[in-house]
Amino acid sequence: MTERRMTLAVPNKGRLVEPTLHLLHDAGLVFEERDRSLVSRVENVALDVLFVRTNDVVEFVRDAVADLGITGGDLLAESEVDLPVVRALGYGRCRLAAAVPEDAPQRTVADLAGLRIATAHPRTARRWFAERGIEVGVIPLSGAVEVAPRLGLAEGIVDLVSSGATMASNGLRPIGDLLASEAILVGNPDALRDRSDDVERLVTMLGAVLEGRRRKYVMMNAPAERLAELEALLPGLESPSVIPLAHAGMIAIHAVVGSADVWGLLPRLKAAGASGILVLPIEKLVA
Repeated sequence: MTERRMTLAVPNKGRLVEPTLHLLHDAGLVFEERDRSLVSRVENVALDVLFVRTNDVVEFVRDAVADLGITGGDLLAESEVDLPVVRALGYGRCRLAAAVPEDAPQRTVADLAGLRIATAHPRTARRWFAERGIEVGVIPLSGAVEVAPRLGLAEGIVDLVSSGATMASNGLRPIGDLLASEAILVGNPDALRDRSDDVERLVTMLGAVLEGRRRKYVMMNAPAERLAELEALLPGLESPSVIPLAHAGMIAIHAVVGSADVWGLLPRLKAAGASGILVLPIEKLVA
């Protein structure tokens, strides 16, 4: 009997495409991307990758066309579809922010009461303002949201912000955030129940890549008498590995540390007597 293949829907255009493909390939999935408009068969796993419009990923998963999907948290919120979030993926981070022209008097989101707000996320905006009792007029736009105040369509906007450069270049000033967003893995409830083992294997491999990216493998030599001092500096997963060296009184210390800790950690390790310090990337890590 032929094994039923799982289907993973991923974006075929936009800011999430490249990091999503990197994640899948780094997890060990072997497939051809083709023109990103077709189904790609994964060679080494019973999985098909379905390239669709980012806005359609949630619908494909809800309708069981795909078992799993990768999309943005903002798009799931805007769809108002109740899908389980299997895992946050840690890339594509942005925020849905309210903004007004630089010379506008409004300083907080509450100051938008009674004004018109242009946005490509009308459902999310209406829900957010309604939950807080702030009455605004929401004007849906599919694009060019930043120019709405300049054209007289609205007094403010609600739009996705990463660096804030686009808003600044359009003379806009953020006054508050409605939602934090990042890439997420969502699942069809039936697939999560009926194919839990297959889903867990995929989630484990994706998670191993994500955890590996957040860590570095550090190796160093040091006098054995400095072990306690050096061990206190290492914020690793567990106790470091300690290996005696050929020279009496010398040891090698191996540890896994956070990538963000490396910058401040290396000078402190050197000052504590470590030498020959080597920092290596981690391909995958199952914590």
